[in-house]
Amino acid sequence: MAKDRKNVFSGWENLDTDILVMIFKYFSLDELTSGVAHVCRGWRVACCDPILWNTLDLSHMRTKFLKVSCMPCWYLVGHSDKDVTRILKLSMSLSKRNTKTLIFHYDLFPNDDMITYTTRRCPNLRRLVLPSWDRLEERGICDAISFCKKLESLTMPSMPNPHFVFSAIRENCKKFRELKVMGPIDLFFVQNLVCLLPKLKVLSLRCTSIRIDALTKILDKMKRLEVLNVSHSYIEVSDTEVTEVPWSTVIEKAFKLKQFVACKDPKTCVKCQWTDKDEGVMRWNMYDEGLWKEDEISSLHL
Repeated sequence: MAKDRKNVFSGWENLDTDILVMIFKYFSLDELTSGVAHVCRGWRVACCDPILWNTLDLSHMRTKFLKVSCMPCWYLVGHSDKDVTRILKLSMSLSKRNTKTLIFHYDLFPNDDMITYTTRRCPNLRRLVLPSWDRLEERGICDAISFCKKLESLTMPSMPNPHFVFSAIRENCKKFRELKVMGPIDLFFVQNLVCLLPKLKVLSLRCTSIRIDALTKILDKMKRLEVLNVSHSYIEVSDTEVTEVPWSTVIEKAFKLKQFVACKDPKTCVKCQWTDKDEGVMRWNMYDEGLWKEDEISSLHL
């Protein structure tokens, strides 16, 4: 009987690779990068299977920081950067350039080197979910996007000067079609969007504030836009304009779209009330943990 058992089980390294991959699919990113690949050669081969690395999801990782009184108003806890760097390096080693979706947590604060290092090793990247811009410089973002030739979808916070990001996308990402912005939208932002990304097909501006004239400009100028989401958003009306565009006109213009998502009754919608209370700058950490991942557009929902 002992002899029979020996014939049946000849070693971990001889387990079928497909079976190992199926098992490893249930492992977390931390488990996959914590030494599983070093058990034996067979496990290493299984850990490098493209199926496991189609999506690199870092949405479980948040930067640990302390609030301080001086600028920039926070101080990074030392080991946070080391943890992120370790995970990125191990993931890039195992993924073998097969990652197509890269997701950062909204409160993860990587620096330019981390972003550039990762995108350089993801030449087949189709979707990128970026964190806040606290530690990212214009040059770093442009360098990172320059490696994303196949990028189709981007989720990003708003920024004072979006020109450099949109220019980099226009120059490098010929198949780009989908954008989600998590933050206030003003007319200057929209002017850059309309000018530099006129072929955009899907746009989500949920849970933010947007001027009604900016929204109208999007509907008028972006001729190829098919899907627009402004659910739970606060639509601002400028006090300086003599004649305002009524909401009914916005609805009329939106009829040309395949899908237009907006709240029917913002006064009774809890999420609309949150957006209003936060003045269009959502404090995501104050609400449900996964709120920032949600979207009424299925292709943008995490």
